[in-house]
Formats: sequence, structure tokens, C-alpha cells
Amino acid sequence: MASELCKTISVARLEKHKNLFLNYRNLHHFPLELLKDEGLQYLERLYMKRNSLTTLPENLAQKLPNLVELYLHSNNIVVVPEAIGSLVKLQYLDLSDNALEIVCPEIGRLRALRHLRLANNQLRFLPPEVGDLKELQTLDISTNRLLTLPERLHLCLSLQYLTVDRNRLWCVPRHLCLLPSLNELSMAGNRLAFLPLDLGRSRELQCVYVDNNVHLKGLPSYLYNKVVGCSGCGAPIQVSEVKLLSFSSGQLTVFLPAEVKAIGTEKDRVLPLQELAMRSLHHTCHSSLKGGRQLVLWLTAAPPSVCRRVTY
Repeated sequence: MASELCKTISVARLEKHKNLFLNYRNLHHFPLELLKDEGLQYLERLYMKRNSLTTLPENLAQKLPNLVELYLHSNNIVVVPEAIGSLVKLQYLDLSDNALEIVCPEIGRLRALRHLRLANNQLRFLPPEVGDLKELQTLDISTNRLLTLPERLHLCLSLQYLTVDRNRLWCVPRHLCLLPSLNELSMAGNRLAFLPLDLGRSRELQCVYVDNNVHLKGLPSYLYNKVVGCSGCGAPIQVSEVKLLSFSSGQLTVFLPAEVKAIGTEKDRVLPLQELAMRSLHHTCHSSLKGGRQLVLWLTAAPPSVCRRVTY
């Protein structure tokens, strides 16, 4: 296996390959052949997924100065070393499925970085220097142990996709609402109890996923007309707790949509969900009404602000 590896690297050096695939090689150490002499000066993409690497060499940038993409998915790397900050041309870095506990502040020096994947690790925090990644478009830090996000994250002006699913977040920095390019935000499976009121105010933000945050009982009004995933949020309400809806010609039982049952209490004002309830009632009742009749609807299980008067 060692001789085959050396041959593969030698051929890549002689033929000035731009791509080198070293996946599934059972590597426990970074190959010395890659660091020999001047290294691989022409190499742009290095694939080393599904190995057993525990660290990266300090002279990585010196020997592989033109790396644009580095794939280290599914190894045993514990620390992102300071040397990573010298890969000034790096645009894609995948360190998912490792044993990462620390990301060094030097990662903020990767000014060309566009995609950073750190999912399935043991991270408890991210360095504030992540906010220096002005070109970053994708950040995946799902399935870690994060308690909060760095406030300077809002300085990632190019960030479009942020995934922080399955962490331990109990709040979201309000500064996150300032991200001008953010299109999709996923925070499912955390411990969120509330969201910033300004979340969704930006026109760019179109999709927000907060599924399985059991303590989350309300959504900001700016998320109205956005794509929102919120299943598994809030304390479930039994059907028996939803009282009848009445109108002047008699009583009509209308069950609220599942989303309305799952989210909203007397203390939470969630206008989009109220509107959803009213639309459901309108659709159910419309067929049984005749022109010119005045219909009065009220939901006795909801706060007074939910009750609306609708004239047909």
C-alpha cells in the first residue's frame, strides 16, 4: 500500500496534476511524499476523505501553496492547526465527521474561503474570527455542541446558507438578522425558546427551519410568507382543548391546522399563525354561507387578539 501511495503521488508531481485522490487509504499520518522537496506546487484539489488522520502538517501551505479545495471528511482530526490560515487561496474546506474540539483563530485568514463544513464534530464554540471570512457563502456547523454563535458572524457579508442543526443553542444573536445575503437558515433540533423579532425582515432570507425546538412557542411576524419548518415546536395541545368555533346560524366544529396547535400560547403573539387559522376557518365555512350574511367567528381557546370579525 505504501509503495502504491508513493507511486500515485510521484505521478501527480511529474505530470503536474491539479487533482489528487487519496480517499480510503487508511492513512494515519499525512503522507511525507506530499511534503517532499518542493511539494506539489500545481495541486489545487486534495481529497483525503475516510482516512484516520489526526493532525495536519505545519508546512502544509508551503508545500501545497495553490490548494483551492481540501477535503478531509471522516478522519480523526482534533484541532484545526494554525497552519491552515496560510492556505490563502483555499475556497472549500471540508472537515466534517472528525473529532474537532477547537478551530484556531487563524481560520479567519482564509479570505478566499467560500464553503466551510464542520458538521459532526465536538465543537463548543467558534472563534470570532469566523466573521472575517467575507467571501464565505456556506457554513455547516450542524451536529456539534455549540451553546451560542459568535456575534461577529454577521460580518460574513456573502453568507447565503447557514446550518446549525442539532446543537445546544438556546438563543440566536440578533446581529444574525443583519446578514445581507442570507437565503436559508436551519436551526432544527436545538434548545431555542425564542427568535429575534427582526428575523426574516431581510428580503433575501426565504427559508427558515426550526423544527424540533420543543421550547419554541412563537415565530417573528416577519417570517410570514417565508418557507418555515416548525414541526415539533412548542408543547402539543390535545384536540379536546381546542373549543368549538361558533357563528350565528349554529355551531360548527373546525379543527385548526397542526402548525397552529403546536405553536402559540396566550402570552405569544404570532400574527402569521393567527392568519393561518383564519384562512383555515374561511375555507371551511365559505361553502355553507350564503351571500350577504354576516359571520362572526371567535376562538374561545385563544387570546382575545385572535378573535376576528369577518363580513361576507
